[in-house]
Amino acid sequence: MEIKNIIFDFGGVVLDIDPQLTVDEFVKLGFNDFERLMTPEFTEEIIGKFERGILTPELFRVKLKEFLEIDVTDQQLDDAWNSLLYDIPRERIEVIEKVKNNYNTYLLSNSNEIHYDLFVRDLQLRFGYNEFDELFHKAYFSFDLHLLKPNPEIYEFVINQHGLVPEETLFIDDKEENIAAAKKLGLRTYQLDKPERIRDIFIEGILVDELKIE
Repeated sequence: MEIKNIIFDFGGVVLDIDPQLTVDEFVKLGFNDFERLMTPEFTEEIIGKFERGILTPELFRVKLKEFLEIDVTDQQLDDAWNSLLYDIPRERIEVIEKVKNNYNTYLLSNSNEIHYDLFVRDLQLRFGYNEFDELFHKAYFSFDLHLLKPNPEIYEFVINQHGLVPEETLFIDDKEENIAAAKKLGLRTYQLDKPERIRDIFIEGILVDELKIE
C-alpha cells in the first residue's frame, strides 16, 4: 500500500544525540556512581516523569541534584543535561522540507521541556521556523502528551488526531522497542541505524524504492 504519511522520531533521527556526553558532564560536577543511572529511581521516577511532563523543570532540577548529590547552579545543571544534544544539521532540515511536499509529515518525540527549549531556539535562530509545527504538518512531544514511546497510546493519539490509516503511514525511529510497538498497531516502520541518516532514505523528498520498509 502506498505511503501517504510519515511520522519522524526526533533524537537519533532528525537530531544527533550522545547521552554519554551528559554523563561525562555529571562526572565533572562531582557525580561518579554510574550504576545508579540504570536504576528505576533515575530512569522512571526522574527522567520518565520529566519526559511525560509530570515533573516541571524546576522540580526536575531539584530531584536531579538530590539524586546526583551535587551542589550546583540551575544553569550548570541545564548545561550538563543539554550537552547530549548536537545542533540540528541543516541538511536534515532541507530533507524534511522536501519530504513535506510529498507526504503528510509528523514529529513524535520523547523529550522534555529543558531540551525542547534548546532545540526550538536552534530551529528559530538558524532556520527561521518559530516552532516544529511549521517544519512538519504537526509535531508532538511526550511532555505535552503525558505519554512516552513505546506506550501504544501515544501512537494511537497521533493516528486518531489525523485519521491516519496505519498501513499508509511510515514510522521512522532509531530504537527497536519503539519500532516494535508501532508495528503492533499496524504502522509501517523503518529503523534508522547509525551511520545511516534520513538523507539516505529519501531522494528529492521521495522514499527510495529499495528501502526495506516493514
